[in-house]
Amino acid sequence: MDDNGKTSRRDFIKLTAASALVAGTSSRILGAERPQEQAPKVSPNDRIQIALIGAGGQGMWNTRTALRVPGVEVVASVDLYDGRLARSRELFGNDISTTRDYREVLARSDVDAVIVATPDHWHTRISIDAMNAGKDVYCEKPMVHSLDEGLLLIEAQKKTGRVFQVGSQRVSSVIYSKAKELLASGVIGELNMVEAWWDRNSAIGAWQYSIPPDASTQTVDWDRFLGDAPKRDFDAVRFFRWRNYQDYGTGVAGDLFVHLFSGMHFVLGTDGPTRVMATGGLRFWKDGRDVPDVMLGLYDYPKTANYPAFNLALRVNFADGSGGGSGFRFIGSEGVLTIGNTVTVLRRPRAEEPGYSTDTFPKDVQEAFMKEYRARYPEKKEMRPSSEENYSPPPNYSDSLDHFTVFFDSVRSRKPVVEDAIFGFRAAGPALLTNRSYFDKKAYGWDPETMTIKKE
Repeated sequence: MDDNGKTSRRDFIKLTAASALVAGTSSRILGAERPQEQAPKVSPNDRIQIALIGAGGQGMWNTRTALRVPGVEVVASVDLYDGRLARSRELFGNDISTTRDYREVLARSDVDAVIVATPDHWHTRISIDAMNAGKDVYCEKPMVHSLDEGLLLIEAQKKTGRVFQVGSQRVSSVIYSKAKELLASGVIGELNMVEAWWDRNSAIGAWQYSIPPDASTQTVDWDRFLGDAPKRDFDAVRFFRWRNYQDYGTGVAGDLFVHLFSGMHFVLGTDGPTRVMATGGLRFWKDGRDVPDVMLGLYDYPKTANYPAFNLALRVNFADGSGGGSGFRFIGSEGVLTIGNTVTVLRRPRAEEPGYSTDTFPKDVQEAFMKEYRARYPEKKEMRPSSEENYSPPPNYSDSLDHFTVFFDSVRSRKPVVEDAIFGFRAAGPALLTNRSYFDKKAYGWDPETMTIKKE
């Protein structure tokens, strides 16, 4: 401990190699320093000025987190509900600029980067406009609203050379970095299956967000909100709970499956599945939404240089009576690695001998079999070892803060980020194809290299 009671780097317990796992249970604190702890002091001339585009719950959270990174300040906020513009001034200062029109922000020379946290159907247009205007972009997941937008956004990033990072923070997490390291070491043997889930059991968790009593056509820019979506009369429920509708959102697959895809793709270094199939239904939250509240997806992943072919199973349940939760289970031939708020490795190696099932053989055949069997596999009076290792992040760890630290470091240095437009679409593409499989009631082939649907 230092004089302030904080745990210093030298106090973290160093992690042993996976091959050194021993019988028993142990807990370890992840030893890597967090990027925000490494951040140098920033001179006034090196400050990054950002604008928030979409000041809803996620956008406000993103901005508060971004402002924890040294040298970052917010100068403008954009939203289509006047109440959120007022709230932006309350939170970030009366001197910030507020507007309903994001183009006014993109025209400002004092804006270096933007956070795009709008409904999904605006992500592509605003992100491309921002990059064309010379702004770096932090875009909330999913990167796109429809499959035909992905390659357009990838091309815009290549053409403009701007920094573009998707907001799925697991790719910057020390937890997922440790899982990546452990799996690459072969700690669970040969990978054969991955299970992932994100369950909830609350109204807010199921997107029944509060609607302000002053919502009206005077306080909400409804026509601008619709954009290219089908025209309809003002509906405050659709505006404030847009995730429940295909016209503006991408359902549980786009909102939550995409997080799971992003985390798993980072851990395994894979580009994506080759086959997608989904089922589910609207089981509990029958509130007018047109997307399911229970969804299950199955995916075939191809062999890569580092891993054999494996299967992925994803699940979301918005009425999970157990209380909900999120996590991964990477299942291998020699153990299981679980990711939640920590990383846990449970190893149960196979017995050296294969075993036998000779009871249906004649007695003399059994005796002959066992004589040969024991010659090859001498009987041992020892127990097979098993082990459990737990790896925890430092107290009060924030992978969202790490993710923004990575983004702003790239804005300054122009270094590439991991979760760029290509990575983002390789996560969003299978998520959106999951929706298509669900609604069309059929499986789809996917080419993770070209990021296109395979022709039947």
